[in-house]
Amino acid sequence: MGTTAASEVARYEQRFRRAGLPLFIEDFSPTHDIFNRAIPLLALVFIAEMLGATSLDWPIWVNLLTALGGLAVLVGGFGLLNGLRGRPFWSLPTRFGIPELAVFVLLPALLPLVSEGQLRQFFGIAAGNLLLIGLVYLVVGYGLIGTTLWGLRRLAGELANSIASLVRALPLLLVFSLVLFVNTEMWQVFAGMPVSFIVFFAIAFALLSNVFLVLRLPQELDRIEREAASGPPLRRIQRLNLSISLVIRQWLQVIVVSTGVGLFFVAFGMLAISANIYESWGIDPGGWSYEIWLLDHPLLLSAALVKVAVGIANFTGLYYSIALLTDSTYRTEFLDTVAIELRAVFEDRAQYLELRARLTPH
Repeated sequence: MGTTAASEVARYEQRFRRAGLPLFIEDFSPTHDIFNRAIPLLALVFIAEMLGATSLDWPIWVNLLTALGGLAVLVGGFGLLNGLRGRPFWSLPTRFGIPELAVFVLLPALLPLVSEGQLRQFFGIAAGNLLLIGLVYLVVGYGLIGTTLWGLRRLAGELANSIASLVRALPLLLVFSLVLFVNTEMWQVFAGMPVSFIVFFAIAFALLSNVFLVLRLPQELDRIEREAASGPPLRRIQRLNLSISLVIRQWLQVIVVSTGVGLFFVAFGMLAISANIYESWGIDPGGWSYEIWLLDHPLLLSAALVKVAVGIANFTGLYYSIALLTDSTYRTEFLDTVAIELRAVFEDRAQYLELRARLTPH
């Protein structure tokens, strides 16, 4: 009975990881479950940083000896820490606590400081290692890899839902998008805008839509959790893990809708905006342009057209991401699908906690 229950608990935990919800695992610990999973990456970076002891001004044989000396310092430093922590000298750590993380951050940074007195490089390496630890904590701890893989596995279903949403959304989106698209000022603004600015605006709109979603998600999660009524309430960190998973899911739909709108306006612009209109509006086609003939009619594909289409796609993507939680049609479709899946997740969590309670000695 105990073996069967333990295997069931392991299957539930594996299911949570694959769904990008590792924090639903009760004993999930940064020292055992996050940094231990990243040991190959951290070890590779740690060993590669022996090159910090070398210098471009030194001969090759001196750099080789210095690199080997740096490697000996790094390995010896971790070996001494293993001894202090009661582990064999050559063993990999079974847990990554604050001492291990401190050695990973500071010891490689000391090499350029000792060999060349490079204080700036010391702070640069230490800051880089600290940033890497933060990224590992976010990516592994909040299941971003699992969430992304889960999203890729469901890409066909999400793509079908997004295309269906796009078809329903197009009539309403085109009401204001077409007006913007055939507006001279819109072309003048986006056609002369550097590509880096357009990318900046796309990122800014994505962040703005995510802020709106994050502000609305707690209310929706509370409602769905009350309706499911299974198991104890989620802890704050578990709710954050679930919110990140839902944000990534929304990204998939918004990206598909925005891409569809952008491609639509590229095609529409090639048909409707001729070279004569470019001249009458005083619009420069940009750094590149191609003329394509269709039924003896020239179609102009230009850098300016692509910039305007991307700009319109950014606006419509922002509108659609907000409409998913405010407009009754899109909100019902998006949240109803989410609610069904979340109820299943909450039920799995309740069964998982019940199995764990059986295995826990009283």
